[in-house]
Amino acid sequence: MNSHVQDAEQNEEITTRENEIRPIIKRTIAGEDNAKTQAVISELVQTKRGLKQRHIQMIALAGTIGTGLFLATGKSLARGGPLSMLLAYCIVGMLICCLVFSVAELSALAPLSGGIIRHAEWFVDPALAFAQGWNSVYANAILLPAEMVACAVIIDFWSDVNHAVWISALGALLVISNMLLVSIYGELEFVFAMLKIALIVGVNIMSICITSGAGPQGYPMGFRFWRDPGPFVQFLGIDGSWGRFLGFWRVLSSAAYAFSNVENVSVAAAETQNPRHNIPKAAKRVFWRILIFYLITIFMMGLIVPSNDKGLLSNSGDAGASPFAIAATNVGIKVVPSIINAVVVTSAWSAGNSGRYMALLRRGMPQNYSLASIDSGVPWISVAAVGSFLALGYMTLSSAASIVFDWLQQLVSAASLVHWINIEVIYLRFFYGCKKQNISRTELPWSGPFQPYAAWISLVSFSIILLTGGFHVFIEGNWSPQTFVSSYFNIPLIFVLYFGYKFWRKTRLVPLEEIPIQEFINIANENPEPIPFPATGWRRLNILWA
Repeated sequence: MNSHVQDAEQNEEITTRENEIRPIIKRTIAGEDNAKTQAVISELVQTKRGLKQRHIQMIALAGTIGTGLFLATGKSLARGGPLSMLLAYCIVGMLICCLVFSVAELSALAPLSGGIIRHAEWFVDPALAFAQGWNSVYANAILLPAEMVACAVIIDFWSDVNHAVWISALGALLVISNMLLVSIYGELEFVFAMLKIALIVGVNIMSICITSGAGPQGYPMGFRFWRDPGPFVQFLGIDGSWGRFLGFWRVLSSAAYAFSNVENVSVAAAETQNPRHNIPKAAKRVFWRILIFYLITIFMMGLIVPSNDKGLLSNSGDAGASPFAIAATNVGIKVVPSIINAVVVTSAWSAGNSGRYMALLRRGMPQNYSLASIDSGVPWISVAAVGSFLALGYMTLSSAASIVFDWLQQLVSAASLVHWINIEVIYLRFFYGCKKQNISRTELPWSGPFQPYAAWISLVSFSIILLTGGFHVFIEGNWSPQTFVSSYFNIPLIFVLYFGYKFWRKTRLVPLEEIPIQEFINIANENPEPIPFPATGWRRLNILWA
């Protein structure tokens, strides 16, 4: 009996959402046949809103904490020094806050499947939606083998089993996870996010103890490593302020990997309960998450590990490359490295799991494949297609794992920067569309602060970082074709996708006066979400998911 009631409620929800979306679809793809119109409507209404508020809040956190924070920062410290690393992550963190505010404003107005990719179609150009969709699939698909390679080499701390075994086993678990109901996926990410938080709290407490002299060696370290070898590193041995600046810029250009997928709060908007309330709420907490989980951790890392420690660059990606494991080993703590590496494995797997979920975008795959699903509503053909990229992890069988991890990391960083640039382009088109149509921002379900200045600053900054991301290969004696390709491959890729689709399908740039902003506002006004109860007691201090 309960199943019949549940089915009836679900059918009623789908019908309601279809009626909400149909007017916009008809206006946006004017001239298309009825079959395609119905296909697009079905695509937008069939996803199940199985993610609760705590799920979407923690997915926003879990997808951005992985090897980028726990492992890749080792090379950043070695290349730039503690102060360069702290400054670089501060700058990128602030730019990410601007980005997330833009994403949240769009998603609060139009919380539909595919997030920013659907917004690109309605607010800019269907060709940009196509390019953005495939770029997102590519970026997240590349993230999968990167994280699995990291898992495999970390496991080397305990076992000498061939990497292929661990990549295959952990990859299979990813496939199984994404075949489950979306609510089960949310619970998995919730648990893994809590483990990451526990690890961050633990390593920071350990860092305070080591710095203050409470470690086994019993002497305070303070800012010892900021004085010797110093706050900056002379990049590639280049003397003077120029060498220190290049070290800082090298860290800045690589920081994008650590923040990749931070915008995933919008992709899951269609599957989020009360998205017009919960998406902005998650966005406003990004600042505190970056401050607590990234900047404080980065600062403490620079206090306990010298930038010239040989373990930071040797065998990057294995157990010894984790700065916190290095610090624990240096002061004589024997158990902590195993604990750190165990949780880092779950963090890397979780980041890969989150990335795989984000790759299953409705516009990322041809429609007849992305919509193929089992009874639970899971697009299983998309799951299998994205999972095929895991085979790239087997490159570690013929090349050093650290080299393969570097290539994949650079590819993900460049793809993330391209994705972020497109997001701000889409937002600015939306913003000036509001101005052109004389729509006040007070009519929106939620409007982000500091706009459009925040969007312009992040757009220009991300563009500069992308164009200079591989600068080091142009320094005499440092040319590397692999590094050049991994740093700049995504730039021609996005243009080929955009102009190729544009010429093939003869799409046009949506004029500012024709962007269907008012229709989305009407839908929001005619279908109000229930007002949540205000937090009381200690919950008012909760900045994680409440």
